[in-house]
Amino acid sequence: MKKLVLFLLSLLMFLSFTKVKHPYHVGSLEINYNSKSKTFEITGRFFLDDLENALGKKYGKPFYFNDPKYKVQLNDALKNYCSEYLKLKTNNQFLKVHFIGYEEDHESVNIYLESESVEKPKKIEAAVSFLYNVFDDQINIVHIIVNGERKSEKLTYPNRYLYQQF
Repeated sequence: MKKLVLFLLSLLMFLSFTKVKHPYHVGSLEINYNSKSKTFEITGRFFLDDLENALGKKYGKPFYFNDPKYKVQLNDALKNYCSEYLKLKTNNQFLKVHFIGYEEDHESVNIYLESESVEKPKKIEAAVSFLYNVFDDQINIVHIIVNGERKSEKLTYPNRYLYQQF
């Protein structure tokens, strides 16, 4: 499993520096529990063109990350998109997840989110379906880190649910 995750992440990094359309639809999500702030700090990384397509299909209008005039529209669209395609639950309670912002990184987009405060999580459930509204071959690799312990899982369309215990 770890070799597959490393291979897919390496492939994602390699393809993010090329101009060629990528043959795979892969994204990653890291959900890291910060014991000082008692929040989950979440970073998602997706191909820029895939995310533009997903937002365009969802909201019925074009979005362009490389164009500054779309910045406000992208912030609003990503905030709504993330709230629909990511759900986080810990200790049998749903958490509010707040959109912090995004940044472009060559041919990919990093999305930053943060959960509301929660005491030490023992059981974490997530529903992750980023880009499932566009690609039926989408793979989302999800890493959950609590107190330095990292657990990873690969979610392939249509599977969107994961469960980890710490």
